[in-house]
Amino acid sequence: QVHVVESGGGLVQAGGSLRLSCAASGSFISINVMAWYRQAPGKQREWVAGITGGGSTNYADSVKGRFTIFRDNAKKTVYLQMNSVKPEDTAVYYCSVDIHVTDWRRDNYWGQGTQVTVSS
Repeated sequence: QVHVVESGGGLVQAGGSLRLSCAASGSFISINVMAWYRQAPGKQREWVAGITGGGSTNYADSVKGRFTIFRDNAKKTVYLQMNSVKPEDTAVYYCSVDIHVTDWRRDNYWGQGTQVTVSS
């Protein structure tokens, strides 16, 4: 069984910084793409950033230059460093992890979400 748990959300002032973490645990072969999504009240969930197993990264235009995604493969953890945050970054942030569970099975797992609130 695979578990994905986020942490690090909270309240931050505009212009400040916050780091989110997402750790995968359980029995599996390897982790492929790890990504962050977010969902603001009344809006659809949107992709924020992703990182491949080889370390290639990509970002939504709205966070490019302010957010950084990185991973620690030994700890099976992905991070989202959020700098220069804006009130519009307020949302529940979700971690998505693509995992090779067995040689014949590849699944996507989501965390429970962590709230980020940016005050103006």
